[in-house]
This record gives sequence, C-alpha cells and structure tokens, in this order.
Amino acid sequence: MIKPTPNPPETDATSPYESLDSKKLHEAADRALDHYLCPPGSTPLPRRSRGMYAVTADFKNEELLVDASDTLASARTIAHDAAALLPVAQRRT
Repeated sequence: MIKPTPNPPETDATSPYESLDSKKLHEAADRALDHYLCPPGSTPLPRRSRGMYAVTADFKNEELLVDASDTLASARTIAHDAAALLPVAQRRT
C-alpha cells in the first residue's frame, strides 16, 4: 500500500523551555505586556487575583450577582444548543 504523504520529520521530545522557572517566565510576560499595552508614564493597574468560584469578604454583592448571572446565561445557552441537536419529540425529556 502506498502512503499519500511522507513520514513527518522526527522532533526532539523535550521542550527547550521545560527547565526554565515558570514564575520567571510569567513575570517576564507580564513585563512585556505592560511595556507594550500601558501608555508611557502610567503605572499598570493592580491585578486582582482570585480563584475560580472563590467568594471572600471583600467582594461586593453586585459583583457576585453579575458572576451568577453570567454563569446562568452560559448554562441557558448550552441547554438551548443541546436541545437544538435533539429531535423535536425528545426535547422535553
């Protein structure tokens, strides 16, 4: 049997970036983004770090309601998309 395409070139399984510290890489990426995206002379806005679905005392009720509303809207869209894939007779189940 004849193959329609040649064999792919062999590559090295190890990445050249595996030995670098990921925290240093992350900080370097942040510095580069701040350099190119922030206007000259301004200080970058402090970033709020929080875990996914983490609720702490410093959150306002409005922020929590916005997050809940976005989550419910996403769930509604997913449900409608899934229902559109089903035959009409099975949509109610």
